[in-house]
Amino acid sequence: MSQEVRTLAPNGLWNKFADLNAVPRPSKKEERVIAFMKKFGEDLGLETVIDEVGNVIVKKPATTGMEDRKAIVMQSHLDMVHQKNADTDFDFDAQGIEMIIDGDWVKAKGTTLGADNGLGVATIMAVLESSTIAHPALEALFTIDEETGMTGAMGLKGGLLEGEILLNLDTEEDDEIGIGCAGGIDVTARRSYVEEPTPEGVVGYKITVNGLQGGHSGMDIHKGFGNANVLMNRLLFDGFENYGLRIATIDGGSLRNAIPRESVATIVIDKVHQDAFEFEMKTEIDTIKKEFATIEADLEIEFIIVETPNNVVELGVQEGITRSLYAAHNGVFRMSPDIEDLVETSNNIARVIIKDGEIKIGCLTRSSVESGKMDLATKLRASFELSGCEVEFSGSYPGWAPNMNASILPVMVDLYKKLNNNEEPNVAACHAGLECGILGTNYPEMEMISFGPTIRGAHSPDERASISSTQKYWKYVLEILKNIPKK
Repeated sequence: MSQEVRTLAPNGLWNKFADLNAVPRPSKKEERVIAFMKKFGEDLGLETVIDEVGNVIVKKPATTGMEDRKAIVMQSHLDMVHQKNADTDFDFDAQGIEMIIDGDWVKAKGTTLGADNGLGVATIMAVLESSTIAHPALEALFTIDEETGMTGAMGLKGGLLEGEILLNLDTEEDDEIGIGCAGGIDVTARRSYVEEPTPEGVVGYKITVNGLQGGHSGMDIHKGFGNANVLMNRLLFDGFENYGLRIATIDGGSLRNAIPRESVATIVIDKVHQDAFEFEMKTEIDTIKKEFATIEADLEIEFIIVETPNNVVELGVQEGITRSLYAAHNGVFRMSPDIEDLVETSNNIARVIIKDGEIKIGCLTRSSVESGKMDLATKLRASFELSGCEVEFSGSYPGWAPNMNASILPVMVDLYKKLNNNEEPNVAACHAGLECGILGTNYPEMEMISFGPTIRGAHSPDERASISSTQKYWKYVLEILKNIPKK
């Protein structure tokens, strides 16, 4: 199936993407893809360096006639988000991504595709390998662990790069020129509880929420997609308030930067309330489905009778944690007053685990304003502390402040218009967390810009990359490289 992708144009780019997608590359387990990239650079006879945190840097001299242009850095991250549908049998640690073509889209079979940011990596590989593409002195920077902490960008030391302009290839709309992005922080709430023996005279149920779109917790947060953790808590809270529902376990969501698609809970209800509870659940499920019918057509919420669990969550703890989850903000918190249609601050309730006497709730809070980021993080901390949780802030990274005076910006705007019938590009900041802000801390004088082909459904098994857009983007890349400003 992946062989069909190799026939697509631009052939060099898609072949490199197929090569890359054959290598398992989960965040924090990038040893194989680092070795793959090191071998790639060395086989081309190019200077190849692995820094102390695992970033790979490959340097290629300017082509003939381009020596007087500013040196550039082309940058993408090696890791990818691993998500699969519940009914997909796939081992991300051992298997390469299985790609298929569906009309104008390249997709994967039931898993994330890795176009984020694999198409950027493949672009740079194609440029490094080519003997015909004109470009100035080039440093290819392949960072690690962008998706789960940006530790590669954070660990990149000053002085390793000499480029004056950085081209980040991690934007997901082909008409967008990125000039800024949001920062982020992980908010994690934990507490322990005493497991109580399950009361007598109860019936056990498993409640499952699935079929949601999920998506990128930055780029898609404003779209109103359902959050499985939020919907599950709504059902549990209602069942507790009306029928004394007791929670045994919850397992909801997965990665901090993915909107949760699935949640599963095991609960018990007194048999005396069984009929009323089932009727109420069906009514509430119908209500939720109607609310989300337009945007979440595949949403499924099921509850089935199961074997009664041995233990349930301590009653007071359950009441507190479900109230905290109800109070915790999820979704857009504030829109930017300065940039039209830009989400300024948001939160994703990404992970909820309640099991074996331990509770863990993980959120990713984003904002393009540092004070706004910390304000929302503090609100979340207060919500969870009220139910006895200890709350930790970690993985904080800065946003990327727009630079409208960058010399590369007018060049890219003019080239885009020239290639697209005088259509204006969308010069904008985004709500995703790009590495530019972090890289800029050690390279403050480096101009930075972000662009890329159209990708939909990143961070979910619905991820797909547009073939026609990738062709459009590739032509744009070639023109940019030929037109980098002189020193």
